[in-house]
Amino acid sequence: MIVQGKIVDIQNQRIFKGEVAVKNGKIIAIKEANHAVEKYILPGFVDAHIHIESSMLVPSEFAKIAVLHGTVATVSDPHEIANVLGVKGVDFMIENGEKVPLKFNFGAPSCVPATSFESAGAIIDSDDIQKMMANPAIKYLAEMMNYPGVLFDDEEVLKKIAWAKQYGKPIDGHAPGLRGDDVSKYIAAGISTDHECFTYDEALEKLQKGMKVIIREGSAAKNFEALIDLLPQHFEEMMFCSDDKHPDDFLLGHINQLCERAVAKGMDVFKVLQVACVNPVKHYKLDVGLLQVGDAADFIVVEDLEKFKVQQTYINGELVAENGQSFVKSVAFEVLNNFHTETKVVSDFEFPSTAKKIRVIEAKDGELVTDEIEAESLIKEGSLVSNIQNDVLKMTVVNRYKNAPPSIAFIKNFGIKEGAIASSVGHDSHNIIAVGVSDEAICRAVNLLIENSGGVCAVSASEEKVVPLPVAGIMSDKSGEEIGKEYAELDAMAKQMGSKLRAPYMSLSFMALLVIPSLKLSDKGLFDGTTFQFTSLEIV
Repeated sequence: MIVQGKIVDIQNQRIFKGEVAVKNGKIIAIKEANHAVEKYILPGFVDAHIHIESSMLVPSEFAKIAVLHGTVATVSDPHEIANVLGVKGVDFMIENGEKVPLKFNFGAPSCVPATSFESAGAIIDSDDIQKMMANPAIKYLAEMMNYPGVLFDDEEVLKKIAWAKQYGKPIDGHAPGLRGDDVSKYIAAGISTDHECFTYDEALEKLQKGMKVIIREGSAAKNFEALIDLLPQHFEEMMFCSDDKHPDDFLLGHINQLCERAVAKGMDVFKVLQVACVNPVKHYKLDVGLLQVGDAADFIVVEDLEKFKVQQTYINGELVAENGQSFVKSVAFEVLNNFHTETKVVSDFEFPSTAKKIRVIEAKDGELVTDEIEAESLIKEGSLVSNIQNDVLKMTVVNRYKNAPPSIAFIKNFGIKEGAIASSVGHDSHNIIAVGVSDEAICRAVNLLIENSGGVCAVSASEEKVVPLPVAGIMSDKSGEEIGKEYAELDAMAKQMGSKLRAPYMSLSFMALLVIPSLKLSDKGLFDGTTFQFTSLEIV
């Protein structure tokens, strides 16, 4: 097979008219050739950190969409399904991903459960990590979110890190806002990357101390604008990732969008493509070709080097997408889940109180971090209720793995004026999380998910809409096109109900993520992410 075009040689920073010869899945020759073909040939894009589960698609369905955007490989942390199903869930992701051409590179989840302050469906300890590190299909130790465990020399945390080192596999980081001596110790432990930087200065410090910084632009967390100006000087030590990409966003684009935005800012295209294509392959030692003789024939053909509109995607020499059509086929798989709670009653969501003030989670659009603020209580019939006028709404997290009383908090900036929204995608333990204007609406939304064994939903006075997620309560068994359409309709309904957030369900899913400061809610109670301990809803 011969593919002609303008060849983008990233390593030597040159572009020339030529052709790529492929045989048995490998590039056997690249040579200059005079022809009239104006399209560009370049290495495929690599997402340097993603939770496939957040697309609500199993890996094989994710691959069908990814190749349309020129993505040939991912560095994937199966942390979400691991928190539901443990090692069995990780095995499911690997086995399903191996049935399609896309090159998934899965890590061993380092924090299952993410903390001891929430109820998860499984535990992965250091003995499990040892076994996983011995598996060639496991490429790295996934994000070490328990940075306090690293800083305070937690024995179990250090054992996990030690196993990764023994098997010579990279260790991913997760340390939002960590600075100074603390981040120096974190890096010294062997942790090599961070995708959680949300300020220029934080990212610069980590780069200067030897860490690789991954610029994240997902559906909720968007750090591209804050960090992109570091790329021209630090392009050899940076990568792109989406981290969490919801299905409607994923249908629109992937890493190709970040390349377009960076080039539009006037950045050197070779530096941008090194970040998007080359650096992840070299850092994680991936079996992914970089458009060189002898490499696997993993490359893409794009219309230009401005918009990066993908015309063709090749993986191991196989044409897997062309002009908006994916040739990746759906595969059969067993649906696994872990959902064992029973339906609730309205009184379960009441919070008797006489407090005049309460602590409130302040959500930030496009950020995983939250603030802690105070608000005047609104009490009716002796119980705290949502204050719709001030946009201080009741929130709950319900244990999905067993029957237990729901935890209650209040949150600002969701903006809902009627009904409730709920999701069983609740990072990291994936309990049910809901926000609503009344206890009745919250109860309806929560029960709708329990009846479906997981999903995302919205309920109003006149309508109920649910997108079931039967695979571990976090992924669909449908195609990307189907789930993308259904999710977009649900997103629109939440916004019709008053939410002003760009991605209300993605934002909702992170309000139980305890490892990101500052105030969050687990199924066990309101949690202060700065002191790493529970705190009270009522201010006495």
